[in-house]
Amino acid sequence: MNYKIGIDGGGTKTECILVDAAGAIVARRLAPGCNPNVVGLEQARAIVTAAMQGLILDSKIDTHATPVAATRLYMAGQPAFWQEFAATLAGCGRVTAAPDSLPALELATGGAPGLVLHAGTGSFVAARAPDGAIHYAGGTGWRFGDPGSGYELGRRAIARALLELQGWLPPSLLGPAVRGHTQLGENADVRAVTRFYYSHPEPNRAIASLAPAVLRLASEGDAVAREVAAASAGELLELADRVAEKLFPGVAPARIPAGLSGALLNHPIVAAALAARTTLALTPITDPPIEGVRRLLVRER
Repeated sequence: MNYKIGIDGGGTKTECILVDAAGAIVARRLAPGCNPNVVGLEQARAIVTAAMQGLILDSKIDTHATPVAATRLYMAGQPAFWQEFAATLAGCGRVTAAPDSLPALELATGGAPGLVLHAGTGSFVAARAPDGAIHYAGGTGWRFGDPGSGYELGRRAIARALLELQGWLPPSLLGPAVRGHTQLGENADVRAVTRFYYSHPEPNRAIASLAPAVLRLASEGDAVAREVAAASAGELLELADRVAEKLFPGVAPARIPAGLSGALLNHPIVAAALAARTTLALTPITDPPIEGVRRLLVRER
């Protein structure tokens, strides 16, 4: 039996699978996020090491009788660190480390040329050019934008709500939603709300956690929430359009496969707004990234 290990390591969670030669999942393991830019290098190393050990135990396979043939790490943050980590792993077969964008790209194109737009806590555009080369755009982290991401959607909502609370913009439901998110009470002023986010020990997570409330308001018909959601995702779409134009010169956008990955981009309000702004062949991806990892394990030799 030929076993392989695949890991999807992001900022929110780390998911591990062990598959057999046919690609069937024998065991899986879920652990906290392991992005070293968020949790630090040592914690990232510890999370993945513990998750892999737990995965082997859960699988109940005898790795001495049937060694693991290969391990593929698809990880967020600091590629050099993950390559160094991969080189330290013993008893895991041939170990390689690659960006966490590849599983989403696999789900979008199945190994063919095309691209994927992904938005979760962070965001990126990944593409496979006609010559097979892999390209990556965006994904520079929450401090520098990550358009379309949960963080960017929350940031835009807070910025708009603060101006509303100051009285410079007409009130919408975003003001009460942002106040409620802070749990400071309905009379909290602008300074108190601002102080809450600036002093939070994990501001990126706190701001990103507001995204579901913004999308709920958009679904309920709040025009400002819809505008904020469309504007945030629209920046990611503009990046995708630039990538497609550069990598696929002379090809009609409608002929370029383009997957939408993540709950944010596949929200009906956001997906409709994106479809109205491009001729790319946008297709929702409903499978989770770990399914992309599984497919890569089956396809790669």
